[in-house]
Amino acid sequence: MKKTIVVGMSGGVDSSVTALLLKEQGHHVIGMFMKNWEEKDSQGVCNSSKEYDDVVRVCDKLDIPHYTVNFVEEYWNNVFTHFLEDLKRGFTPNPDILCNREIKFKVFLEKALSLGADFLATGHYCRIQEGKLLKGKDLSKDQSYFLYTLKPHILKKVLFPIGNLPKPEVRRIAKEHNLATAEKKDSTGICFIGKRDFREFVKQYLPYQKGNFETLDGKIVGQHEGAAYYTIGQRKGLGIGGPGNAWFVVAKDMGRNVVIIEQGQDHPALYKDHLQVIDLTWVNESPPFPFVCKAKIRYRQEEQECVIENESHVRFLSPQRAITSRQSIVFYDRDVCLGGGLIL
Repeated sequence: MKKTIVVGMSGGVDSSVTALLLKEQGHHVIGMFMKNWEEKDSQGVCNSSKEYDDVVRVCDKLDIPHYTVNFVEEYWNNVFTHFLEDLKRGFTPNPDILCNREIKFKVFLEKALSLGADFLATGHYCRIQEGKLLKGKDLSKDQSYFLYTLKPHILKKVLFPIGNLPKPEVRRIAKEHNLATAEKKDSTGICFIGKRDFREFVKQYLPYQKGNFETLDGKIVGQHEGAAYYTIGQRKGLGIGGPGNAWFVVAKDMGRNVVIIEQGQDHPALYKDHLQVIDLTWVNESPPFPFVCKAKIRYRQEEQECVIENESHVRFLSPQRAITSRQSIVFYDRDVCLGGGLIL
C-alpha cells in the first residue's frame, strides 16, 4: 500500500539512497532537510546550505518535493547546552545520542507526522523487526549504538531502508542512478556541527584555564591547556616527551583543575571491571536483574560480556580499558540492541 514517507535528508549518500529505494517502492516520498546549526565558513557561506544544495540535487533527480525545517533553537537548548555543561564538569559527552533522542526522533518525527506522513525514514544502518531494534547488516557501519534510547512507539513510525544493505552496495546504487552524493565522503565529527579542531571550537563557548599534569603520586610533569579538553585513555596532544613509555590520561580532578597521567598503554589505572550507570533505558521491557548479556562502552569497541547487577551497576567479566564518564554503555543480545545508559 502506498504510504507518505518523509525522508530525513542530510545531503549524504545514505539518506539519498533511502529516498531512492522508497520512491522505487511506489511511496509518496518527501525530502526534508534539518537545519540545526548556524555557522559560516571563511568565505561567509553557511555550512548547512552546502549540504542542502546536495539535498536539492538529489530530490530533483528523484522528482520528489523537498523542504527545510529549522531546529537551531531546539538543538541549542536540548543538545548543545547539555554537551557544554558536561564538558565543563570534566565529562566526555556523546551529543549524537542526545541529538537522536531530542531532535531526529522527537521534534523532527513530530514535524513529519504533523504534515501527514505515515513514517519518517532515515539513512541509519540498523533494522526494526517485531518492534525490536536490530543492528545493521553491515556491522562495520551499524549505528544501533546511537539509537538505544528509541522506544517501540517511535520504532512503529520509523523506517531504516538501508539497514539490510552493506555500504558498498549503497554506493553502487547511488552511482547506478547518478545521484549527486554517490562519491561524497561520509560525515564525521560532532552531530550536525561536523569535523573540526575540537579545542579551537570549544574555546568559543567555554573559557578554560591551564593547569598541571600530575602523576597518581602527585608529581607535576607538565601543563595542560584546560582539563575539559582531555579524555580518559588519551595519548595524543599531551605534549609530554621524555624517556620511557608514552603518557596516557588516567583520571581528572576538576576541583583542582588537574589532569592525571601515567606512562604505558596498559597502566593498571586505565582498567576497571565495573562501572556505575545512570539514565538506564530499555528499547523494550527491562530484563530481570542480575542479567547477563554483552555491552560496549564506546561505538567502535567489540562487545564485551557483562552482568547488569541492577539499575545502576554493571560488572564486566574482564577489565575494560578507559571507561569514560558520560559516554554511553549499550547492551546487546546478539543482533538485538536492548538499551543502554550513561556511564557515571
